[in-house]
Amino acid sequence: MADALKIGIAGLGTVGASLVRILQDRHEMLATTCGRAIEIMAVTARDRSRDRGVNLSEIKWFDDAVSLASEADIDVFIELMGGAGDPAYSAVKAALQRGIHVVTANKALLAAHGIDLAGIAEEHGALLNYEAAVAGGIPVIKALRESMTGNTVSRVYGIMNGTCNYILTKMEKEGLSFEDCLKEAQRLGYAEADPAFDIEGNDTAHKLSILTSLAFGTAIAADDIYLEGITNISIEDIQAAADLGYRIKLLGVAQRTESGIEQRVHPTMVPYDSVIAQVDGVTNAVAIESDILGELLMVGPGAGGNATASAVLGDIADIAKSRPGAQHVPAFGRPATALLPYKRARIQSHEGGYFIRLKVLDRTGVFANIAGHMAENDISLESIMQHSKHYVDSAEPKTIILVTHATFEASVRKAIVAIKGEGYLVGEPQVIRIERPKAV
Repeated sequence: MADALKIGIAGLGTVGASLVRILQDRHEMLATTCGRAIEIMAVTARDRSRDRGVNLSEIKWFDDAVSLASEADIDVFIELMGGAGDPAYSAVKAALQRGIHVVTANKALLAAHGIDLAGIAEEHGALLNYEAAVAGGIPVIKALRESMTGNTVSRVYGIMNGTCNYILTKMEKEGLSFEDCLKEAQRLGYAEADPAFDIEGNDTAHKLSILTSLAFGTAIAADDIYLEGITNISIEDIQAAADLGYRIKLLGVAQRTESGIEQRVHPTMVPYDSVIAQVDGVTNAVAIESDILGELLMVGPGAGGNATASAVLGDIADIAKSRPGAQHVPAFGRPATALLPYKRARIQSHEGGYFIRLKVLDRTGVFANIAGHMAENDISLESIMQHSKHYVDSAEPKTIILVTHATFEASVRKAIVAIKGEGYLVGEPQVIRIERPKAV
């Protein structure tokens, strides 16, 4: 049997502790399946005294991640600290510059510095593996980077944040408000004390930017993504969607167009009978549409210690199984220097149309006025209805629901501005895109 693969782990939170436990409990099995043992040589974490439920007594401790990456006798540096900047960035860079392979679950780091780090890895003959950075235990990185070689991808989309999916599912199933469901998600540990990064869509955007680079061979453009979170989704929107045969999901969508690449993250209505609509709770789903394979939908646990540790372990195992001197797969499927500049697509018609919810004063002619403003902006309406079953007092504002055919977002926004100027609108309008996924 070949010499053991020596690893160092920076970060011993939920994922790091799970990884240590799996490596220790399945040491013999992994040695057999990988052809060599995997040995934990060094670790570092902020709190050395904390009980993590694993035996670390015979493992060397380092005071900080950069020291571990720079000095430890290891073959692979495992980065599980998180964060786009230091210490994660400096530690990963230091490891790669030594020719040490890196495995990371850090999507923020990759979104900010992925291309730079990929170039350093290639220069020094090291691997940069990051399956756990996107969609937890779903092997979407390997699928795009290796398994789908030769395919031309046209679209990648999916549910990539378990916190948001849990909240939207609970709102629908139990009829609770967004605020109540967020508090429950925090109590269960699905949401952080400060949940903004998740619920405002930033987490999904980071993951989408990585998938976009892999799918279309472009440089990462995490700052060029249209972004909406789920904080404005009300129980009324959830109920109206259900009445129309849809469910609301926070989707990340990247697609190739004739004018460039389109990236967007926003709440989306998907048909109730589509597979992606049935993905509930903290589960993730990623769909890939390509010319050779066709449509691929992968569903699985998107977060949690075991799911993420499983993906990290898969990357470690790939390194353990690799032959000495074998050519490495580039981090983004092709050499960093061969990645194309990102070109943002021109605004185009949204094929799925839009859901628009307006709360209006009960006045004669409001329906006709709204329809007129839509027509003035070349917006064709699939339906327009008064969603009134929740109202018994005729003096109360009424809710009007519009569903459009394919149209331009700029046209929708222009029509909304005109409607606001009429004086009968109560509160802010709600506008949600409708997607009709091919993966059904």
